[in-house]
Amino acid sequence: MDPVDRIQTASSFLLQSPPGEINDVLNDVRNIISDDDSLHEGVLPALKEYNIAQFITVEVPGTQHQTVVSEAARLAVGEDEEERFLDPRSKTSFRFDHLSLEASDPQSVEPDADAEPLREALEKSTLAYLSAHFHDGVAAVFSAPETNRFIIQIVANKYNPSNFWAGRWRSEYTVDLSEHKVEGKVLVNIHYYEQGNVQLATHHDHSISLPQAIVTSSPAQSASKILALIEAEESNYQTAINDTYHEMGEKTFKGLRRALPMTRSKLDWDRVLGYKLGAELTASKGVFGSA
Repeated sequence: MDPVDRIQTASSFLLQSPPGEINDVLNDVRNIISDDDSLHEGVLPALKEYNIAQFITVEVPGTQHQTVVSEAARLAVGEDEEERFLDPRSKTSFRFDHLSLEASDPQSVEPDADAEPLREALEKSTLAYLSAHFHDGVAAVFSAPETNRFIIQIVANKYNPSNFWAGRWRSEYTVDLSEHKVEGKVLVNIHYYEQGNVQLATHHDHSISLPQAIVTSSPAQSASKILALIEAEESNYQTAINDTYHEMGEKTFKGLRRALPMTRSKLDWDRVLGYKLGAELTASKGVFGSA
């Protein structure tokens, strides 16, 4: 295989990595490239794309919390400047190594004075919502003053390799005060790989209207009411997911599953292959019944 094709193949595998397993995938594709320098350089664009899309989290030096690495967090820089991201909670920008997943070179950032009161209020309400509903979740709230918009991002990861499963919840909400609405999306990825390899990926888009009373309220009141609307929407979506997979477990999967023999135990196929045609199979028919 051509080296360029190998890099493209490796990048494709990385972009499909399940939650928390990208390092495992990276180690596996090393066998395809057989050159660590070429591998790291060649797949770096894919790693950047993956990390930003998956809301990878990082603790910025000098802070006691994690923040989200995302498109909303990416700061505009000049052509010759190194890429930087924003942690709005600590009002700090930082460099991010997409390979080691580490932050460095923290620098203070001056927020927009007009947007900051509502942004901070949304952040406070979001963190309260996070604490109530997401174990070890991370959230960040960004402002775009020139558009009168605020972006709320939430990510929660759950890795359980000893039981062969991992999952990630991502949600993003764009609060548009000019349009009196909240545009949201929820993305859920789950990987289960005990004696198999099953992945679930869901994508739910929705829009929430904001009454005039919410838009014109104080920052604290507006933020509290906006997060209450988000909480209700996410609660409904989680209920819908639970109902769907309960039905799949009770009906769909049962319809696909092969019924056990009359003995209520699995067939010993090695033994079956040893049977002689005719007498032995006929004699065993009453024991095994029909599968």
